[in-house]
Amino acid sequence: MAQIGTRLRLSSISSSFLNGGGGGDPRSLSIFYFRPPANLTSAKSRSFTLCKASWQELAGVLVFSAIPFTVVKAIANSPLGESLQRQLLEKKKEALDNSSKFRALANKARNESFWYGEDRPRWLGPIPYDYPEYLIGELPGDYGFDIAGLSKDPVDFQKYFNFEILHARWAMLAALGVVVPEILDLLGVSHFVEPVWWRVGYSKLQGETLDYLGIPGLHLAGGQGVIVIAICQALLMVGPEYARYYGIEALEPLRIYLPGNINYPGGVLFDPLNLSKDPVAFEELKVKEIKHGRLAMVAWLGFYFQAALTGKGPVQNLLEHLSNPFHNNLFSILKSM
Repeated sequence: MAQIGTRLRLSSISSSFLNGGGGGDPRSLSIFYFRPPANLTSAKSRSFTLCKASWQELAGVLVFSAIPFTVVKAIANSPLGESLQRQLLEKKKEALDNSSKFRALANKARNESFWYGEDRPRWLGPIPYDYPEYLIGELPGDYGFDIAGLSKDPVDFQKYFNFEILHARWAMLAALGVVVPEILDLLGVSHFVEPVWWRVGYSKLQGETLDYLGIPGLHLAGGQGVIVIAICQALLMVGPEYARYYGIEALEPLRIYLPGNINYPGGVLFDPLNLSKDPVAFEELKVKEIKHGRLAMVAWLGFYFQAALTGKGPVQNLLEHLSNPFHNNLFSILKSM
């Protein structure tokens, strides 16, 4: 949740910059118009809030971010780490055999699935269309859509799929982080200082201190500037990305075996609910995940435009639209501009 909130705060920097810092009202946002600062002093004070932290606070953030890597490295080089590695090697052969059997069952399930292969659904449905021959339905979410020809090279195709599923997961998590605080605040369950997602980042640019998770007095990076939070975010993300990229070998010093691949590592860390136990259900879950992820990425475009045009959160926009659909809609907003 902390990482999600940080990403949302960082993503809102662009909204503040695009409106030229003009009072925080995104309705005055214009991509082609940048209002110059009134004087040099105000510009300096505005930029200084990006890094509102003493060297002690900055050092604390860096030390905190380095703890996971230090702990893993220390355990790996200790007698305990050597013992864990020996125990893992004893069980790794059996784990590899089980992983190979599962992959064989997964391939069989994919070949028999409605969502894969030549007979899978296509993006134009029953409408005749000359679909690309290189899209054969081997990956989840392949509906034959590639009007730009980005997937002609198999290496590039796999790379783009890796990027897509990674961004899809971030978009789903971030969308949840956008709507949940606003819903809780509107229902009166919990009151946040800034329940609207884009205002969180704007408040940080103004140097304000925010309560983490809306809990009074809990300031985990709540009093830091945006640059400090960005450094912390980057360092904390190195560990999970390292484990995701290197897969099986990444956490072996801790006796943790990841049986899957870069996109679906599996194991107790990445599949604690054991959703991949059933190969047939797992192949279908992959399709559901990428479909929901694509929807979340498109939803984020809506979040950006709503914030720029109305200055409100998506939940508030939805409630106002439902209360009066013919008056509160995109066309009426554009007409009033």
